[in-house]
Amino acid sequence: MAKLPEDLPDCMVFLLGKAYQKAHSGFKKQLKKYGLTNMQHLVLEGLWYDEGMTAAELCKLLIIDKATASGILERMADTGWITKKQDPDDGRVQRLYTSEKANQYKKQLINERKKANKNILKNFTPEEQLLIKRLLRDLI
Repeated sequence: MAKLPEDLPDCMVFLLGKAYQKAHSGFKKQLKKYGLTNMQHLVLEGLWYDEGMTAAELCKLLIIDKATASGILERMADTGWITKKQDPDDGRVQRLYTSEKANQYKKQLINERKKANKNILKNFTPEEQLLIKRLLRDLI
């Protein structure tokens, strides 16, 4: 059996990857009852923040690429979470809106995210929580 590199426990790529897996798997379980993925939830929160954005504007806000967003947005429209409407001033542009279905679950879904955040940070002091958030923002 191959031996792991000695520096693996201190490797930032490894550590961030494992932290990502842990955070996303917990949140994924919470969202399962709604039939949403983590990325779909992120899209909803983005649209609740600013209804009527274009896909390009949403991608910029959420820091995701257009190719990834395209499939997500199509599935969300097909399953009734979002609606697409032509811009009244420019028929070539589609604007994105949360659906009535999404808005019925808005409070619950935001609470699910808050619960996930709280769970991720529960073992940190308030000072450590501020620090980890600041460091992650700096990495982005």
